Amino acid sequence: MRIDGAALVGLTLFVAGCAASSGQKWVNELPDEGPPSAAGDWKSLDAESATRPSLEDRVQIPDRAIIGDDADDDPVSVRDLGDGVPRAILAGTAQSELFRNTYYDFPSESAGPKDATIYDASCAPIAKVTTDFHDRVCVQGSGKLEDGATVSFAKRDCGCASICPRTGQKLCYERLDQKRFPSGRGATGQPITPFYTVAVDSTVIPLGTRIFVPELVGVPRPDGTKHNGCFLAEDRGLKVVGRRIDFFTGDPANTARWNAIVPSNRGVHVLPNDARCRAGG
Repeated sequence: MRIDGAALVGLTLFVAGCAASSGQKWVNELPDEGPPSAAGDWKSLDAESATRPSLEDRVQIPDRAIIGDDADDDPVSVRDLGDGVPRAILAGTAQSELFRNTYYDFPSESAGPKDATIYDASCAPIAKVTTDFHDRVCVQGSGKLEDGATVSFAKRDCGCASICPRTGQKLCYERLDQKRFPSGRGATGQPITPFYTVAVDSTVIPLGTRIFVPELVGVPRPDGTKHNGCFLAEDRGLKVVGRRIDFFTGDPANTARWNAIVPSNRGVHVLPNDARCRAGG
């Protein structure tokens, strides 16, 4: 499937937290998970909004981009969804529908009473941890202990483990090489990378797929660089089912920051194997 270059001259792509008619119903029905409470230490949104270009100024549709293996031309239409903003819509493609967007991070244990225990897959204790850390790492899958050690999910339905309050699961873990897995391990067995790794339903998007998300082009990273919108599907999650994408931010403060710019559950466009992300993304 190809985009006709002649039809795209001068056309800009702007996708806000709204959906076209296809895919909009599920967005409206989603519960509002809301951003985490951490405010982060990046500069304020007000200060940034005065200098950061709008999305339509930042994201240009290339004059030729291959979306998947279908060689048929896919027409582009410009629609006003009722708010006075023209949007470029890839007509008739599954890729143009919205995916539910959420964020996950890599919790670090803070000081406090060690009143919970995490176990390995053979039910041998790994460490005494705070209840707060236990209740977060069992949702996120990986985390860093107070002593700096990294642990990651190893086994589900462990008889020795305490129930995870948010998921109802009983998980066991394993210690990881901290140098190799500074931010945890994904479903492919490889280290995961903040602002690059995403968790997906692998029956919808196969693991290893590079994807382009136009809503996240130009969104700032903590080091001041701007994101290019390219990500790699290399993780899964218990609740990441169907048309859902979970972005790995690496830190709760980063999650709060991106949530403030592109809120969870609004929906984003996911374009697998997009030409903009084929050279290493």
